Amino acid sequence: MKNTALTHVHEKLGAKLVPFAGFNMPVQYEGVNVEHETVRNGVGVFDVSHMGEFLLSGENALALIQKVTSNDASVLEIGRAQYSCLPNNDGGIVDDLIIYRIKEDQYLLVVNASNIEKDWNWISSHNDLGVEMRDLSEDYSLLAIQGPKAVEAMQSLTSVDLSAIKYYHFEVGPFAGIEHLIISATGYTGSGGFEIYCKNSEVEQVWNKVFEAGASFGIKPIGLAARDTLRLEMGFCLYGNDINDSTSPLEAGLGWITKFTKDFVNSENLKKQKEDGVAKKLVGFEMIDRGIPRHDYEIVDANGNNIGIVTSGTMAPSLGKGIGMGYVKTEFSTVDSEIYIQIRNNKVKAKVVKMPFLQEINHL
Repeated sequence: MKNTALTHVHEKLGAKLVPFAGFNMPVQYEGVNVEHETVRNGVGVFDVSHMGEFLLSGENALALIQKVTSNDASVLEIGRAQYSCLPNNDGGIVDDLIIYRIKEDQYLLVVNASNIEKDWNWISSHNDLGVEMRDLSEDYSLLAIQGPKAVEAMQSLTSVDLSAIKYYHFEVGPFAGIEHLIISATGYTGSGGFEIYCKNSEVEQVWNKVFEAGASFGIKPIGLAARDTLRLEMGFCLYGNDINDSTSPLEAGLGWITKFTKDFVNSENLKKQKEDGVAKKLVGFEMIDRGIPRHDYEIVDANGNNIGIVTSGTMAPSLGKGIGMGYVKTEFSTVDSEIYIQIRNNKVKAKVVKMPFLQEINHL
């Protein structure tokens, strides 16, 4: 198991540590519900330093990114970020990622921890353009400071006007006494806030200053369990659950990041899939009867016939009911469609709903 530069801090704080994507990661400190509510209503901090970072530089950096990703990165200005995915040759997804345009010919790609090696090899295999690629994953840490009080709580740590950074924009500036950190208005919670990229040698100073600055705002460390419930309430996909090597971006509801204004890996086949329509779709659903849906539970119709599978599910702390995401046959994908989740020997009634599940905070 690899450790992050802050593992010893989490141990001291009494975190429950679990193996995740090859790393020793804090899954919870006080408990999932408490940590979830802290982020929804206040401010919390995640150590997500297990994520991978690749720096692509050179005059053909954009051309390579355009070739391997589904979204149109040509619209990115310096200081902008973009959500995208890496399609494979078989209609599935190698990974989802965020692309940052750092300089004129320099981009930072942030990928999932479990896919670092796979993504590196995949992008490298398409790099016949002489693009300089550097894997910074081992040297960099990432803190996600999330919640509606994040701007106010963190403003004392920087001269950058945090309230002026729009969603999916970033600034490179001083933060917590260190120059030239990436301060990005991104996150995986739907409650606003920032992600701070810094070197491993700097992250403990940043962590300590963040907790000093946030003390009067009730700041708390947050584990991966609450990160999962927070992202699920927003309908954000998790790689390995809701998307993988065999799910297409169109089936996953990611048509909005699949731009056919350019050629990219497998774009012709995906374009044809769009024209022909998909046989299954990723939907959000909420339980009508009591029950908590879980990954890999079967989805059935009223007669008990299999129509799909649950990819993510939980008891949503902000909603007080069971929610989930899953793939169903397209004819069952419309909002208000009645479906059933097979929980042990019972088929438990649910209905398809529009995502995000938590509509009132979808202000981003």
